[in-house]
Amino acid sequence: MKKRIVPVTLGGAAILLAALVLGRASAQAGGDVARGKYLVTVGGCNDCHTPWKLGQNGPEPDMTRLLSGHPEQLTMPPAPTLAKGPWMTTVAGSMTAWAGPWGVSFTANLTPDPETGLGKWTEKDFIDTLRSGRHLGRGRAILPPMPWQNYGTMTDDDLRAVFAYLRSIPAIRNRVPEPRPPAVAAAQGKPAR
Repeated sequence: MKKRIVPVTLGGAAILLAALVLGRASAQAGGDVARGKYLVTVGGCNDCHTPWKLGQNGPEPDMTRLLSGHPEQLTMPPAPTLAKGPWMTTVAGSMTAWAGPWGVSFTANLTPDPETGLGKWTEKDFIDTLRSGRHLGRGRAILPPMPWQNYGTMTDDDLRAVFAYLRSIPAIRNRVPEPRPPAVAAAQGKPAR
C-alpha cells in the first residue's frame, strides 16, 4: 500500500507544480497584455494608428478599426502646400496621413494581421524597430510623426508588454500605402499645366 501511495503522491506533486508554473506563466502573459494595453493607451497610439471618425461629440477614434492604421480605401489627394513660415505639417481628418518636409507618411497597421499588420513580426522585430527607428530594425526609416525616439527608450519589459497587447487585439486586414517621398508629394501638390 505504501509503495503505491509514494508514486501517486509524487505524480500529484508533479502535476500541482506544473499547474503552478503554467498558471504563473499564464498570469504573467495576461499581466503583460494588461500592461501593454495601459502603455498603448497612455502612449497615445490610438491618436494616430486608429482612424478617426466624426462622432456625436466631434472627432473620435473609430474603435471598430482599432490600431489598423491608415484605411487602404481612403485615397488621399495631394497634400496641401504650406505657406513659408513656421508651419511644418498638415494632417488628414482621419489622423492617419501626415504631410511635411519628409513627404507624406501613413500610420501603420499594428494589428496581428499576418499579411498587412504585425502578424509575422517577432518580438525582436518589434523591439528592434522601436530602438533603431527603422522598419524591422533594418529597413526604411520610420517617419514623422511617429515618436519612435521616445518609445525606443522604454524598457524591454515594457516593449514586450506592448507587443503582447498588440498580438491580443483582433486582426484587421488593411494594407496601408507606402509613404510618399518629398519630391513625389511636392509633384502631386502642384497644379496641372
